Amino acid sequence: MSRNFYILAATLVFFAIISAAMSLAPSTFQPGLPANGTLWRTVALVLLLFGLGAALVGVLSHLFEQVDRRSEEARQAARIKRRGQKN
Repeated sequence: MSRNFYILAATLVFFAIISAAMSLAPSTFQPGLPANGTLWRTVALVLLLFGLGAALVGVLSHLFEQVDRRSEEARQAARIKRRGQKN
């Protein structure tokens, strides 16, 4: 599941970079698009923040999956150890 958040984060950061580049392009290269550089920078900042948030959720999701997996392994090892002592 964390892989989906990493992909989302990469996509959002990619579009943030494109938006930041659009703020640097002159308005003649953008017919029909908003030529206001501040708008492009704001969109880039919002996309970047959402991308970083998605990456953080992905990292935390991966961390909790790993903790859950290790606790399950420890529980199984303890169960096998107890069964070995009973016999």
